Formats: sequence, C-alpha cells, structure tokens
Amino acid sequence: MRIETTRSANAVRLEHAAGFHGSTAELLDQLVPLAEQAVDRDEPLATALQPATERSLADRLEGRLPAEERLVRLRRPDAGPAGASAQTVAARWALDLRALSVASGRPVTVLNEHTAAFDGADGRFWTELDAALNVALADLPVRITCFYPELPLHQEILDGARRNHPLLLTDGELRHNPGHHDPRAVLTARPAARPPLLGPPDVRLSFSAWQLHEVRTAVEGALSGRGYERERVEDIVLAVNEVATNAVEHGTPEAQLSLWTGAHGLLCEIDDAGTLRDPLPGLQAPHPAEPRGRGVWIARQLCDSLHVWADTRGTHVRVHAAP
Repeated sequence: MRIETTRSANAVRLEHAAGFHGSTAELLDQLVPLAEQAVDRDEPLATALQPATERSLADRLEGRLPAEERLVRLRRPDAGPAGASAQTVAARWALDLRALSVASGRPVTVLNEHTAAFDGADGRFWTELDAALNVALADLPVRITCFYPELPLHQEILDGARRNHPLLLTDGELRHNPGHHDPRAVLTARPAARPPLLGPPDVRLSFSAWQLHEVRTAVEGALSGRGYERERVEDIVLAVNEVATNAVEHGTPEAQLSLWTGAHGLLCEIDDAGTLRDPLPGLQAPHPAEPRGRGVWIARQLCDSLHVWADTRGTHVRVHAAP
C-alpha cells in the first residue's frame, strides 16, 4: 500500500464551530444557511448527519445540494469489534476531506450532528472526537460546524463542546469562543473512556526491542489461512510492528502483545507500562523532513481502526484489521 505523508499545501484555515439547538426545526434553520453558503461559493459539502436530518435538509434546499462529486457523506462512527473510536473517525474524515479539497481546489464545508447512540456511559466520546478533529484537520481548508442538542443526556457533551470549539455559531454568526482550550489539554484534564474489555486472547506474547521479529511472526501466523491477501498481510504486519516499536522505544523496555482472531478479522492490543505524553498521537501526516514520528500515523492508515488510551497501568493501543 502506498502511503503519502506530505501535508496539505493549503494555508491552515480550519474553522471548527459548535452550534446548539432545542428542536429539529431549530437545527434545520441553522443547517440550511451553511449549506447554501457552500453552494453559493461552489465549494464541496461533506455531511455527517442523521438520515432524517439529511432528508429534511435536502427538502428545505429544494434540489440545491451540490452535485454528487461535490457532496460527500462522511463515515459515521462505527462501534465495530474493537469498540467505537473517536480517534479513528477523525483520522478517516481527515483522509476523505483532504482528498475532497485537493480534487476541488477549494475549502470544504462540513456539517456534523451529534448522535446519542455513541454517547456511551458519560458522553466523553464526543469530547474526544472534537479534540481529535482539531488535531487531524488542523492543516486542512475545512469549515466544520458540529451541532449538539441543548439538553443532551450527559452534561459532559456540552462541556466538551464548549472546551473544544474555537468558534460558536450564535444567531447565524460565527463568534470567538473564550472557553476554548487546546485539544490535548482538554483530554489530559478529562481522558476519554477506555474501549470495551475483550475476552482472553488467542495469542499473548511479551517482547522487548530485540524480539520485534517475534511480534511480526506472531501477527503473520494469526493472519495465515484467514482470507487475507498477501499485500494486506504485509500492511497489517507493518502497522503492528510500528506500534510495537513505539511501545518499547518510548514506553517501557518490555511490552505485551495480545491477538484475537475470528469472523471480525484481527484484533491486536499492545500494552506497555509507560506514560502517554500525547493523548492524540498519529493524527497528523508528518512532514517529509521530519525523520521520526511516523509510526502511529502510518499504522492508522493501514488499519480499519486504531485507538490509543492510557490508565494507571500504562499506555495501550488497540488495532482492528479486517481482510
């Protein structure tokens, strides 16, 4: 698989705003002008809206939505076998929006809507998603507005939205948000919840920097005979090797590999006892002149999901890779 590490040539123009609504009608009243502005500027429009909202928006615009090549429906969060990962959603959106902006040569307007199904136990999924978007989209010409209900189930959703968005949509105008914080500071103060626990692994291996070849051999063995094309096997082995190398170089001298296989594909977890310094690693494409810092970014491009978190036991990375 070819991986492009060059960042966007566009100036840094990310506009990340939050809007709040008390009803479906109020939500549409805010969505319609934003979509119309994208149409008037002849710019691409990307949406992450609930199906009913998108249908209502199309009705209100009366056929004025951009042509299909300029209208992208971003991939919604997917719980999947590894659990819903806000980091993975942000990484996927960055990939799609970069391609859309390059193809059109114009900024992209993004309309995003909160979905209660991903609130989890306390709503921290949305805090992590907005923080991750601030990092993943930082060098892209994107105008993204995230809409939240005024009365969500969890107060954390509103608190996180107010901390993460540099701009607030108020009375149809974007205004500076004095409550905005750096995304990494937001997650350092309020770490995201860990993903769901998995059962006993099929393979468990402790390794050091001198045993990375054993990690690669274990992963290749777990994939053997399970319908993976040779190139796909090579990509997954590379991704896990990058994460494992990070663990023993930047975490602790010894780390642990756990593997699960089944109909879902491969699940892999790498655990070390080190401290996670960056709660959102590998979300920005490294510059070609940067000799290091590529490992997690490369692994994110090669896997279906990659999620990093920390707790009192150390740092953990969970990877999902389907055939």
